[in-house]
Amino acid sequence: MITTEQLDNLAMIRDSARDFAEKYIRPHVMEWDETQHFPIDLFHRMGEYGFMGVLVPEQYGGAGLGYQEYITIIEEIARVCGSIGLSVAAHNSLCTNHILQFGNEEQKQRYLPKLASGEWIGAWGLTEPNTGSDAARMQCVAVEDGDYYVLNGTKNFITHGKSGHVAVVIARTGELLDKHGMTAFVVERGTPGFMAGKKENKLGMRASETAEMIFDNCRIHKSQVLGEVGDGFIQAMKILDGGRISIAALAVGIAKGAYEAAVAYSKERHQFGQPIANFQAISFKLADMATRIQAAELLTRKAGARKDAGMRTTTISAMAKLYASETAVQVANEAVQIFGGYGYIKEFPVEKYYRDAKLCTIGEGTSEIQKLVISRQILRGEEA
Repeated sequence: MITTEQLDNLAMIRDSARDFAEKYIRPHVMEWDETQHFPIDLFHRMGEYGFMGVLVPEQYGGAGLGYQEYITIIEEIARVCGSIGLSVAAHNSLCTNHILQFGNEEQKQRYLPKLASGEWIGAWGLTEPNTGSDAARMQCVAVEDGDYYVLNGTKNFITHGKSGHVAVVIARTGELLDKHGMTAFVVERGTPGFMAGKKENKLGMRASETAEMIFDNCRIHKSQVLGEVGDGFIQAMKILDGGRISIAALAVGIAKGAYEAAVAYSKERHQFGQPIANFQAISFKLADMATRIQAAELLTRKAGARKDAGMRTTTISAMAKLYASETAVQVANEAVQIFGGYGYIKEFPVEKYYRDAKLCTIGEGTSEIQKLVISRQILRGEEA
């Protein structure tokens, strides 16, 4: 149960994030999208607002907030631009949170203040060209060599793979398919042998940088290991539980943006002598959209509440991510339909929501993988 004081705090945080998005993001949305410009200066500014270290305790320079506040911030940014919302989510829930959850005190002191302030942008590397959902078959290998590990391989589809100042990278240190044969490392940009590869030319989320990270005999000191050697895969699965809440919040924000644009247009657009909102075909679409968004947000908030309570969230996080991401696609699709021909034109906002929404059903585990996770958990007896 959220208290009145918490609701007041959430309202204040919502207003702050909404004002920021309207002032600093909305004027540039289409420019950044069409040029695939990653506005790194914007993220430095967001650090000043506490948006880059939402979950990081104040002792490390973060905002020291919980998942309800985090969901609110992601939603509000994504209402305006899914690309920026995606980058904020990846920075907070993947790279930064991995160091927060599994780093030692020295690593936390070294990296968290820079990440939380927005001085540094974070990346997180699990996916490889031939191992997406099947991460246990990764080919990126770290071989022990004295006080170092020598890392070789390629990670792809990495948010901030080119511009990130520091990356958490999961590499194989043991046998293939051994879930205890992978280890997480913190690798700083500028480390010899750590290079950026191809930047992807994407359908949507175009202002959120996605690129390869290449490691060619990259020597990483053992002090850069996160947690225990061999625990990298287990750590990654735990990080993804929280990351899926981020994607759910991102999807809810995109859906709200598309829905709000559709409602406004339906009141302004006249056909047959009246606003198209008066026609049942349109008003019923809006009713369905609004209901799905409410359900998606409630699932996401429930997942956030369980996370804040320190409870296991594997099932509910997957449910929230699955439902919210599919809802975002459905709502954006209906928004384009309500706009008609104008929905297909870049001068109007909904075509971008439509393009951005699809990524939510793919990133951090496809919808099919979420169903696999959910079904396995419920058959083991875990309640959502």
